[in-house]
Amino acid sequence: MLEKLTETFSGIARRMSGNSKISENNVREAVEEIKTALLEADVNLRVVRRLVNRTMEDALGERVLKSVNPGQQFVKIVHDRIAALLGDETASLNLKGPDTVSVVLMAGLQGSGKTTTAAKLASRLKAEGRRVMLAAADLTRPAAADQLNVLADQVGVAIYREEGSKPEKVARNAFKKAKKEQYNVLIVDTAGRMQVDQELMKEIGRVKDAVSPDEVLLVADAMTGQNAVEIAKSFDETLNLTGIILSKFDSDARGGAALSFKSVVGKPVKFIGVGEKIDQLEPFYPDRIASRILGMGDVVSLVEKAQETIDAGDAEKLQQKMAKATFTLEDYLEQFARMRKMGSMQSIMEMIPGMAGQIDESKLDEAKWKKEEAIILSMTLEERRNHRIIGPPRRKRIAAGSGTNVAAVNRLLKNFDKSRNMMKKMAKNKKLQQQLMGGMAGPKI
Repeated sequence: MLEKLTETFSGIARRMSGNSKISENNVREAVEEIKTALLEADVNLRVVRRLVNRTMEDALGERVLKSVNPGQQFVKIVHDRIAALLGDETASLNLKGPDTVSVVLMAGLQGSGKTTTAAKLASRLKAEGRRVMLAAADLTRPAAADQLNVLADQVGVAIYREEGSKPEKVARNAFKKAKKEQYNVLIVDTAGRMQVDQELMKEIGRVKDAVSPDEVLLVADAMTGQNAVEIAKSFDETLNLTGIILSKFDSDARGGAALSFKSVVGKPVKFIGVGEKIDQLEPFYPDRIASRILGMGDVVSLVEKAQETIDAGDAEKLQQKMAKATFTLEDYLEQFARMRKMGSMQSIMEMIPGMAGQIDESKLDEAKWKKEEAIILSMTLEERRNHRIIGPPRRKRIAAGSGTNVAAVNRLLKNFDKSRNMMKKMAKNKKLQQQLMGGMAGPKI
């Protein structure tokens, strides 16, 4: 999402870096480009005007005119302005202590991903040590309770449901049960409609009155653009929202809604859905998203993802294997699994400074990696640990077992040898490592 904005900002930064100072003319040209890019990304017009005017004021300040690096200064100004639009600081959930039941009410239109997001949030809170219960108060959509039941089983949390009841009664009874059985978070999934109407608002209003929630979160579909902002305004008038969860943030939609919620609705985006898997719900960090939009990457998120999937001890052992060139196809296979846990290659590349928009997606051929994985899985354990023993007969067997051909097996083994030699050089070359880390540091702003 927001790739077009990233391309525009990256181009502006490159051009600005070639100037000896920021002049009024090149600032006006850059700001006009930014304005066009924001409007094309479906950012609210009032928000665009505010950003453009404040960027002009800051960029034409005396401190910037004397800067020795205009490109970096301009990027810093735009970064701060975008971060301010997104909300400046991360807005966390306002939950009570572990000995009291906190209620989170989920609202949203039908098709926004509300039920799935409720389960994703339950999964996240469970991982944080909370005892979570889901309440199936969506009695309008057929099989909504069944869907939530399946997701609850998948996440490993409790669910409360009633047949032939009323939503407010389900929520009230779920709260009583959560309190009695010492759960400390109750997430109430409510009904949606194809569009906002009075009947929907009255129903959710009754549910809210029944449980007095600590958080009222709207699940908004990022693909609906500015409509999502208008929907949020309607829900806020009735429910007084405490925050927004933006679903489908990994889509190829224009994404301007993310830049508009805080300014137009006055409510922060608290989480973003970055994939279909149950663990793909992330806190919304305004400064990190601003960095991604500007092509500066998001090293902090990348490191956090890596820490979740890679044990420090395993990483040290891996580095030793790389230095001694004892890295095997078995190790290579383990890396496939770890990379998959971190997300798609495209999403990982976007977090590396300077890489967003610079990589041809066609070259990030994940199907090719799946084929390589199939080839390695067709090998015996002995072959994975010592690929030197894989002669012509074995290669023929491996090709047949993986549904590929001998040429593909040969190519994998050849590339693996090259990669192993390169890793050995990198592991021993401290200067090269420093250069690579320097390149990942991005512009000093």
